[in-house]
Amino acid sequence: MLTVLTGAIEARDPYTQGHSARVTSLAEEIARRLGWSEERLASLRVGGPLHDIGKLAVSDYVLRKAGSLEAHELAEIREHPKAGARLILRVAALREAIPYVLYHHERWDGAGYPTGRAGEEIPLEARVLAVADAYDAMTSDRPYRRALSRAEALAEVERCAGTQFDPEIARVFLELFEDAEVAPAAAAS
Repeated sequence: MLTVLTGAIEARDPYTQGHSARVTSLAEEIARRLGWSEERLASLRVGGPLHDIGKLAVSDYVLRKAGSLEAHELAEIREHPKAGARLILRVAALREAIPYVLYHHERWDGAGYPTGRAGEEIPLEARVLAVADAYDAMTSDRPYRRALSRAEALAEVERCAGTQFDPEIARVFLELFEDAEVAPAAAAS
């Protein structure tokens, strides 16, 4: 079922092919370093692939638009976490994915969306996923910009630790790349 849902999300936006799998893999590497139990990792393997399911409710025009979004278009894209949470609430087996889906665009400093939560008010699951999601987005071509290099994206994660990202999660994420033998395969961009 996860494969079908992820495929549906990615079929709408060719720029996100493989995004959910890469984000989940990176988030799992972070979670392992944080000492998550196998049960909690299993929950991540459900939530990670579904984090953008709410994009099914976003118009094709907005998803594929080259260039800056207008205010109403940005408002539409910012609804995808809530739309996704509403979708998975209907399926009991997927409810464990709610923290990943609903809160993955919240920011450590409270300037994120959809709820404006800050710091540890944001579920840990979402804080872990947020760093992996942002890194993969930065290192992937999008209709509105070219991908950043690995080094540029890592510098951005470091710069945004404590504002956009939980500083501890950002530190753990950056440590993944310090040893070439340990760097996750999903991060080979």
